[in-house]
Amino acid sequence: MRLPEAAGGAGYVRLALVASTTSLAKRLLLGRPFRSDKLQHTLLPKRIALPVFASDALSSVAYAPDEILLTLSIAGAGAFYISPWITLAVAVVMVTVVASYRQNVYAYPSGGGDYEVATVNLGPRAGLGVGSALLVDYILTVAVSTASGVSNLGSVVPFVAEHKVACAIGAIAILTALNLRGLRESGTAFAVPTYLFIVVIVGMILTGLFRVFVLGQDLQAPSANLVIAAEEDHLTSFGFAYLLLRTFSSGCAALTGVEAISNGVPAFKPPKSKNAATTLMLLGGISIVMLVGIVLLARATHLQYVEDPGLQIISSPDGYVQKTVTTQLAETVFGNGFLLYVVGAVTALILFLAANTAFNGFPVLGSILAQDRYLPRQFHTRGDRLAFSNGIVFLAIAAMVLVVAFQAEVTRLIQLYIVGVFVSFTLSQGGMIRHWNRLLRTQRDPEKRRRMVRSRAINAFGMCLTGAVLIIVLITKFLLGAWIAIAAMIVIYGLMLAIRKHYTRVSRELEPTDERPVLPSRNHAVVLVSKVHMPTLRAVAYAQATRPDSLTAVTVNVDDKDTRHIQEEWERRQIPVPLTVVDSPYREITRPIIDFVKGIRRGSPRDVVTVFVPEYVVGRWWENLLHNQSALRIKGRLLFEPGVMVTSVPWQLQSSQDRDLDRMDRGLVRAPARGPRSRAASSEEAPDER
Repeated sequence: MRLPEAAGGAGYVRLALVASTTSLAKRLLLGRPFRSDKLQHTLLPKRIALPVFASDALSSVAYAPDEILLTLSIAGAGAFYISPWITLAVAVVMVTVVASYRQNVYAYPSGGGDYEVATVNLGPRAGLGVGSALLVDYILTVAVSTASGVSNLGSVVPFVAEHKVACAIGAIAILTALNLRGLRESGTAFAVPTYLFIVVIVGMILTGLFRVFVLGQDLQAPSANLVIAAEEDHLTSFGFAYLLLRTFSSGCAALTGVEAISNGVPAFKPPKSKNAATTLMLLGGISIVMLVGIVLLARATHLQYVEDPGLQIISSPDGYVQKTVTTQLAETVFGNGFLLYVVGAVTALILFLAANTAFNGFPVLGSILAQDRYLPRQFHTRGDRLAFSNGIVFLAIAAMVLVVAFQAEVTRLIQLYIVGVFVSFTLSQGGMIRHWNRLLRTQRDPEKRRRMVRSRAINAFGMCLTGAVLIIVLITKFLLGAWIAIAAMIVIYGLMLAIRKHYTRVSRELEPTDERPVLPSRNHAVVLVSKVHMPTLRAVAYAQATRPDSLTAVTVNVDDKDTRHIQEEWERRQIPVPLTVVDSPYREITRPIIDFVKGIRRGSPRDVVTVFVPEYVVGRWWENLLHNQSALRIKGRLLFEPGVMVTSVPWQLQSSQDRDLDRMDRGLVRAPARGPRSRAASSEEAPDER
């Protein structure tokens, strides 16, 4: 409605008395939209950035120890004594990776992370390889984290264990909604459970170790007295070494998520690089303390965990069900009381929230790849809440597919895991070495050169170590499922190359030339006629108003009686435009019209043909199914004809007058309309949101 002008100037106020069901549901789930100029208010302080970006690496303590122990169980219970040493090796890799990525965030604060480092220093193809690896790894992060969360929650809630797939999909859906609300809201939602998880796990570790080593209590895990049979009783030296390498590669799942901070540097408050580096150091320190603590406590309580309980456990109490390592330790330290359920619930929650690392990293990386024309441009578009909505939704759907395909089984999904992240680790560190070499060639300040040499040494050691781990992972996990992740990376790599090639080709075709456009010699107008009614008469009148060089109306004869009626009515009304009847022996409409239009252009390629198509404008979705189908087919085909222009001439039916245009405008711009309708229509990002 239009309000009178006031002292502050004229203005339009649009009032929506009744919101649509979809609009109301969207606002309840996602909240009100943010203006683009509010983007800076979504930047994160360190206390919020830690749970947002580090929840994946922190939560790995809930499944990395499980993978270490169940892999060692292949050689029997006696092999569990090696678990602390395997964990120590994983911790060394963690320290190296954290130290290496601290150099990355200072050198490349723009948020491209591994992709930008590899692209700038190793070339676009290497960068694209890193991008494809990270995209796959982010998807797997969501699938593995939610599946592990369901397993931990199922250890204390039997209903969840019975419906693992449905619960995992539900968790992903909730995470998607939270992230679509915007980055700050997600960070606030995740901060409390993440910090609670740290307090609970560290408290459990300290309490258990204090009771064992200070008070001298003999704590026995529920699985301590089980009799376990080795899957392979007589391992050769080579076989045992291979088993250790496989165990180490499984434990390296704890390193996933470290790279997310380097991808998310733009989300930090200034000074961005310093805050990101500090958060990265906190992430590494806390993760190592919890991972090593859990494994040490597991050994102190003689905890046993096997890959296949049905086959490997020979003797067990009646009704014994194998629980996760974290749940067993909580039961051992705190008993079966309230704290057991707290540990189980918080562990499950942090695992669900760990997927948030991917929900923050994947859309940002997807936006950068889209900006470089390797992904559809829709991935670069921000939604109502200034989040990269399309990337978030795509990630959620892909993760759900994996969860369903692998029935939310962590052990099956983990075999696909960490390949991508170590590909990106290795290429990124190689790129950083070239980065420092390039700067050292021009830098003359001794102090700065010393810092660069130190950083280069850190990145060189990191490249060697992560490259060795990558080789180990490929050797030990390839046949167990890693080949699927590798195949996915290759497919995504090829698709991104094809998308870039398409965008390049289209851009080249659309590039303006120095030649001035050649005006058409003549404009021939054609009005399509199905009946002599008001839409047709309006189309004829509009075609006449354009003053074409020639004008004809065309109808297709599919029924002699109807065609004669059209001709009689045309003559009776004395319409001053010739009516041409095109025969169609096989009662097909589109082809005869295409042939007629081609015939007009055949004589002179510089002529153009403008086809006027009368169309009904209806107000209800189901009415579209009853009208305009022939017009849509004809328009769709004519668009491929060079030198042919298609003009729709709308005729609004009565039902269209009842359409809530304000609500339609809000749907088009994905935000409550403010100001005149022309302002809403001028939104630049709205079309890309579709």
